[in-house]
Amino acid sequence: MRKASALIITAGLVMTALTACASPGSAQASCDSTTTAGAATDLVSVTGDLGTAPDVNFPTPLKSATTQRSEIIAGSGEKIVAGQLISAEINIYNGTNGNVIAQGAYDEANAPLFLLNGADISGITDGLLCARVGERAVIVVAPEDGLAGTDTLPAGVAPTDTLVVVVDVVKAFLPRANGVDQTVANGLPAVVLDENGVPGIVVPGGDAPTTLEVGVLKKGAGEKIEEDSNVLVNLIGVLWKDKTVLSSTWSDGSPTQLVPNGVIKGLGTSLIGQTVGSQIVAVIPPDQGYGATATDTIPAESTLVFVVDILGVN
Repeated sequence: MRKASALIITAGLVMTALTACASPGSAQASCDSTTTAGAATDLVSVTGDLGTAPDVNFPTPLKSATTQRSEIIAGSGEKIVAGQLISAEINIYNGTNGNVIAQGAYDEANAPLFLLNGADISGITDGLLCARVGERAVIVVAPEDGLAGTDTLPAGVAPTDTLVVVVDVVKAFLPRANGVDQTVANGLPAVVLDENGVPGIVVPGGDAPTTLEVGVLKKGAGEKIEEDSNVLVNLIGVLWKDKTVLSSTWSDGSPTQLVPNGVIKGLGTSLIGQTVGSQIVAVIPPDQGYGATATDTIPAESTLVFVVDILGVN
């Protein structure tokens, strides 16, 4: 019996983004994974309760020319679709010799976040597509879908090794705001979304507002944000005066986590009381932003514009 040691999985091993696609509801309804069980996953025995470190057994060397997935414990939540960030516990084993490559910590309150696009291990992305929240699955990853193309291999792992992966899907976050469209007051910047939900901001001419202005573009039906909530968001920030983009998590390729009482006052105030699934636009005057303090990208006394998709509370 091979029980994984206390080696904590590094987020960099599998952390990147699922390709954005249709809205979660439509994608979940039509979700059809191409990764199915096979002879290789049939050889893997996984025992133990969801949320605890599993006992994993398989004959070595275990090799497979295709990536396969089997459900060990059924989940009852929504299906995972492309574009979603998930929290999950992931154990990875070397199919050649059974050695542990990485293991989850199984801390329910702090399950790691993984944003998957297969840039490092495409077989994990493929294997998780259409899995349900609350599911434990075993994925046997063929070498070409595993670490064969990575620049740096973990110690003791060859590019030709098949991987055995056991995943507990703890939670899934929205890939984009999915709330009901709202009418926004005149004078606020206009927001135009592309087909993947990425916003563009049209800042109006004229003087910037001198007080905090917040518009709800989409009203979500999820959990309400508190001042100390750990909120997962996509956001873009723009300078009112010259319309330049300060930063964008959409461009960076990864949502970010923030706590409303830990960011600039105007942004925090804009988020408190909003609901998961909402999209907001906020115009933040200098006295609720950075005030007289200048940064490399933000001049002193700048008015800021943010558009935020509220994806979940972790």
